[in-house]
Amino acid sequence: MVLDGGLVFMSDTRTNAGVDNISTFRKMFTWEKPGERVMVLMTAGNLATTQAVISELDERSKAVDDRAPSLLEAPSMYQAARIVARTLRDVIARHNETGPAAETTFGATMILGGQVDGGPPRLFLIYPEGNFIEAGEDTPFFQIGETKYGRPILVRAYDPEMDFEAAVKLLLVSFDSTVKANLSVGAPFDLQIVERDRLALGPSRRIPADDPYYDAISRRWGEALKSALDYLPDFSL
Repeated sequence: MVLDGGLVFMSDTRTNAGVDNISTFRKMFTWEKPGERVMVLMTAGNLATTQAVISELDERSKAVDDRAPSLLEAPSMYQAARIVARTLRDVIARHNETGPAAETTFGATMILGGQVDGGPPRLFLIYPEGNFIEAGEDTPFFQIGETKYGRPILVRAYDPEMDFEAAVKLLLVSFDSTVKANLSVGAPFDLQIVERDRLALGPSRRIPADDPYYDAISRRWGEALKSALDYLPDFSL
């Protein structure tokens, strides 16, 4: 989500290959050179694909003699998005060529956001085909994975002037609506804030299912919805 004050990211950690095969894996990854750049990448889709992409990007950031193309050397966020998009496309192509002939898809989508010194904070949605779009005034937030249940609250309540605390509350309400409707999404949730022009990772936190604040948000949001429904005029037959 793009705010006037920077960027805020939240991801769940549940992956599944059916209701009897549910696991917890991190879906949010970060890179930074304090004072120069900060980047956050979130993933959704085939776990083997997303882990392969992250491994390649991470390896380039550590191999000083063979960094190109590295997120830590990209001259802008746009060029960083191109690196991620190209890596994602290439990994999917390799899997499709060497993987077993089956109906399993190797597709994945990603969200990349951050800031490079000299440019503003930017946010990109990257598709498995290797193309991407950028967030703007008309589309100030992106979702990947299971999106339909949590989107309505974001559309209704988003305000670019809200502070990070309010944005986190909004994102938790959005995730809670999704969790209630879809078993493939679940806590713990990972949170990362990137403050405008700080050029370093901001506050981060893992929010477990039994977190007192999340529990209060979930319970009070349900109560507020019931109260709002009771407040509306009854339909007349």
